[in-house]
Amino acid sequence: MKTIPDASTLGTWRKSSYSNGEGAECVEVADGTPGIIPVRDSKNPHGPALVFSAVDWTSFVSAVKADEFSAV
Repeated sequence: MKTIPDASTLGTWRKSSYSNGEGAECVEVADGTPGIIPVRDSKNPHGPALVFSAVDWTSFVSAVKADEFSAV
């Protein structure tokens, strides 16, 4: 995993479908970056973004959908 200090110039970002639209904890991902998935906090669009390989991101999303993580 790498970090991009200011990922605001990466292009089109889309917010998680789980966002409630009230400024709560929101995650955005950037589309159009082949092979990598940049992820950032929507409340800090000029802040850093984490960058995952497409394979790792797909595995993570699949695990979330399968409810493989326990609540803290």
